[in-house]
Amino acid sequence: MALTGKLEADVELKAPADKFFNIIRSETHQIPNAASDKVHNVEVHEGDWEADGSVKLWKYTVEGKDEIFKEKITVDEANKSVTLVALEAHVMEEFKSYKIVFGVTPMSDQSSVVKITLDYEKLNENIPDPNQYLQFLMNVIKDIDAHLLKA
Repeated sequence: MALTGKLEADVELKAPADKFFNIIRSETHQIPNAASDKVHNVEVHEGDWEADGSVKLWKYTVEGKDEIFKEKITVDEANKSVTLVALEAHVMEEFKSYKIVFGVTPMSDQSSVVKITLDYEKLNENIPDPNQYLQFLMNVIKDIDAHLLKA
């Protein structure tokens, strides 16, 4: 069994790509408003809400368990991509490395698709793939989409 892995999923959105990209790039503090049953708080630890290289701490619930995720963000404006690299997190109890990539692609003026990629390295071969985290991220993205459509 391989220790390194990658999980991917596409989520179709009814919101425009620019609006969604803006939320995950520089307005993550809005995500608890959109997905309050999943994401409880996001706060800046280093940098600010918009700067590449900023560090943020997320508090959320996955499968009934409260967790944290301290990440460093990298933004690729040209490709509408945001990468979150885990610095400290509950996931680090099972993974040596853990990275989330959100790539946003416009489908039309009023719709888009988000490709989620989880790149990880397990601490040992007995650890299952992080499918529950991929599902969690898909659900959060759907909540953000619904929130953007209401606005």
